[in-house]
Amino acid sequence: MITAIIVVIHVIVSLSLIVMVLLHSGKGGGLSEMFGGGLGSAAAGSTVVERNLDRMTVVAAFIFAFTTVILAIRLQ
Repeated sequence: MITAIIVVIHVIVSLSLIVMVLLHSGKGGGLSEMFGGGLGSAAAGSTVVERNLDRMTVVAAFIFAFTTVILAIRLQ
């Protein structure tokens, strides 16, 4: 029962992590310009949207790593 819940959380976090990584702007702009990064490469610093996306990506990565370790321990 607990393992099934962890697997569901793991799948949701992994899919959201994929989406968040794709939303990051690369050297050429990226998909994040659609959601508030309209200044483009002319801006010297990152926007609030980019910083929040960075934070959410880091949190999702930690949750993904945590659930990976927990599943590896439980499924031995």
